[in-house]
Amino acid sequence: MMCHSKIDLHMHTAVSDGTDRPEEIIARVREAEICLFSVTDHDAIRGCTALVKALQTGDPAFLTGAEFSCKDEEGQYHILGYGYDPGAHAIRELVEKGHALRMGKLQKRLDFLRDRFGFTFCQEDIQSLFALDNPGKPHVGNLMVRYGYAATKEIAIRDYLNQYHAGSAYVRPEYAVQAILDAGGIPVLAHPVFGRGDEIIVGEDMDRRLRHLMAFGLKGVEAFYSGFTPKLIAQMLAFAEKYALYVTAGSDYHGSNKLVHLGDTGLPDPTEYPSGLLRFLEAADSRIVRS
Repeated sequence: MMCHSKIDLHMHTAVSDGTDRPEEIIARVREAEICLFSVTDHDAIRGCTALVKALQTGDPAFLTGAEFSCKDEEGQYHILGYGYDPGAHAIRELVEKGHALRMGKLQKRLDFLRDRFGFTFCQEDIQSLFALDNPGKPHVGNLMVRYGYAATKEIAIRDYLNQYHAGSAYVRPEYAVQAILDAGGIPVLAHPVFGRGDEIIVGEDMDRRLRHLMAFGLKGVEAFYSGFTPKLIAQMLAFAEKYALYVTAGSDYHGSNKLVHLGDTGLPDPTEYPSGLLRFLEAADSRIVRS
């Protein structure tokens, strides 16, 4: 086992909806004095493969990651995959499926903005959106601001883009969990308390949610998260203890696209790490990329 005094296992690069290129984020992580990190781009692993090649002697330890948008009849989830083999067929197939669905949602969002609000964009800007690896609401929101359709990206998302509901255009959670497992990875539920929009999931609803996903093979929960209060952290730690789930910690850093700092996870001193986190670190140890 190596230094784990500061951990951040949830961050995004420009491959999805962050602003730092994969090569740039290494310097940011080093500046934040993080010992172990993971990049978890949405429905994408290209940032991780680039990072593995870019790591140099003395750089912080790295764990491959990704965040998959999932949905079924019971709800909507973000499933994190850690320590997978980037060359595995299962993870690449999952990424391709998630990417195809994301591009379909992009076209439907643009159609919705045109039909509902009369918002249109020039063909060159539309092509630029589709040329992105994983375009999402922040990218469309920034474009709306540039065209004067909204004052800020946040307003664009809240007042316009969130009025469109994507329906069934999601990967099912059982498919994502199994693909992560098949690729040698560890599936973890991201920011479990947060559901769709402003929904907060606690108590029996959370218990039911976890049991539903554990039936598919879910192994852990992101109990430490930048947006969690101490009470929410305590709830997730209690559930992790109840079901012997791994515990992870992440900031959900997006560069300048989000007011969150690297390392902002709410983790206590390493001497007070919960057993679920220690077990996760032990399970992940053989999967960590060390420069």
